[in-house]
Amino acid sequence: MPSAFSSSWPLFRSLEGWRLRDFGPDVLAGLTLAAIAIPEQMATARLGGFPPILGFVAFVAGTAGILIFGASRCVSVGADSTIMPIMAAGLAALGAGASVQSAVVLALLVGVLVSLAGILRMGWIANLLSVPVVAGFLLGIAVHIALSQLPAFLGIPSGGHDLLSEASTLASNGSHASIYAVSLGAGVLLVSLISERVSARIPGALIALSAAALAVFLLHLKGHGVAVVGSLGGGLLQPNFPALRLADIERLAPLALLLSVVVMVQTAATSRSFAGDDNAVDIDRDFIGAGAGSLLSAFAGSFAVNASPPRSAALRESGARSQIAGAVAAFAVVALAIFGSSLVAFVPSAGLSGILLFVALRLVQPQRLIEIFRRARAEFLLVLATAAAIVVLPIQFGVAAGILLSLVHGLWTTTRARVIEFERVPGTSIWWPPSREIGGEKVRGVHVIAFQAPLSFLNAHEFRQGVLERLARADASLKLVVLEASSVVGIDFTAGEVIREAMHQASAKGIVLAVARLESLRAQETLRRLGLTDELAGGRLYRSVQEAIDTLAPALGLTDTSLPLSSLFLRAGPSQWTAHRSRRLIKAGCCRSASGAPRPF
Repeated sequence: MPSAFSSSWPLFRSLEGWRLRDFGPDVLAGLTLAAIAIPEQMATARLGGFPPILGFVAFVAGTAGILIFGASRCVSVGADSTIMPIMAAGLAALGAGASVQSAVVLALLVGVLVSLAGILRMGWIANLLSVPVVAGFLLGIAVHIALSQLPAFLGIPSGGHDLLSEASTLASNGSHASIYAVSLGAGVLLVSLISERVSARIPGALIALSAAALAVFLLHLKGHGVAVVGSLGGGLLQPNFPALRLADIERLAPLALLLSVVVMVQTAATSRSFAGDDNAVDIDRDFIGAGAGSLLSAFAGSFAVNASPPRSAALRESGARSQIAGAVAAFAVVALAIFGSSLVAFVPSAGLSGILLFVALRLVQPQRLIEIFRRARAEFLLVLATAAAIVVLPIQFGVAAGILLSLVHGLWTTTRARVIEFERVPGTSIWWPPSREIGGEKVRGVHVIAFQAPLSFLNAHEFRQGVLERLARADASLKLVVLEASSVVGIDFTAGEVIREAMHQASAKGIVLAVARLESLRAQETLRRLGLTDELAGGRLYRSVQEAIDTLAPALGLTDTSLPLSSLFLRAGPSQWTAHRSRRLIKAGCCRSASGAPRPF
């Protein structure tokens, strides 16, 4: 049966390859998603202090955005517990509190920024946060969610959005916790945890929340002080074009930029994690889909949306074939909002807090934290620093601090690159960093150096110092220095000037500088644009170190630089190069040419 949708369409890319036989699996997956999303979207809206109906609006708008404009088949977009604490705290700091109008303007700005990033193909922005910083970020957000929901979980008054106030409230009123609220909240949390452990397809949160609402109704727990959701509040998908004022845009722009970065990072991570069977991922297109979701949410009177890894995982594990599954879930949410609003009247606030505590536990990712601690102790400090910044500082500043820490860490890693010397692997034409397993050999009169990072103004000084130090230490026999540049994926103007200076310094000492294995086309173009290619030894870039040596050695009076063919087979052994590896080298071209000169590997 032919596909119902063409890949040439500018819209509905997420339905590419969809066939009518996929409708059944998509319906079942959509109903599973609805069972998960209904309690989660209500709880997420409550986390920000908004009416539960706005969570439904955000889910429907986010689903429509990714369906129409996105590319991923399994990514679910809607109200998200990762960005909601940032949004709520940021609006509170600006004096807007849970103002729906401010949230709508903020959603509009986030939608424009994220969509524009996708249109301009700025998917690289998603790489601004390293894995340790993301882990610390999620840990800090989890602490925020837990502290903000514990008062409702215990059935005591809330202390506001400030964590210190919440902690003070818990300390002073914790002894007055309601046994009914705690029982309901703990029951919802426990059922959610157990059902997820058994199978992600089981809508544990919905089952637990329904049971809690039934208990409130049958046992008349409202008379015992148990707070309930009551009305959903407002209407569903009512057009609400935000009144834009320049003052509001200026006031909300920094928070919108911060939220946009978080949305892009999480959307990219989710798209990559739940790619289709063909592993095709279009991050930029999914940015447009997520941004369109926020725009639609704003025009429907709700807040910004984000991609959700847990809901996306539920879609994938439920056998979803396309975003039709998301559309089925959205229809189910609309039906509940229209025909079943009275069903949520008895949903206890403690039950929603139990769901949010369940979400917070999922954000912690203990296995990832343990792995970082075991394998990268220094980077684990980034986890702790990011989490501490988000917990101690106002959350919007803590998130900004986490992004800054990630950027500083990336810059520090780049600046830590140093010039190293390569050695030739015995019996081959391969030049490699010194290794204990394979003893290297050097060629008299030749130094092979490498710089294993992009060359830019950030590390150009270190490169210059490394080259000059080796020139200073060199004896009179040194005639040729070859830069093995396979790791140099980029060169900027500053680095180009440093390379020019190194060539002049080497030339003053009677030493020739050559560049080999510069595989990056971008770096090659930079060298040509700066006029450096013509100034290099031989006036060109060499495809291998051995090619550079064999080409330049005769003119420099260097001897014994060739590689005898027989030596390929002399050092085969269990701990070094085997005969099989030698045959691969010969097949790759490491043998003598008709003229007797060895061909480079």
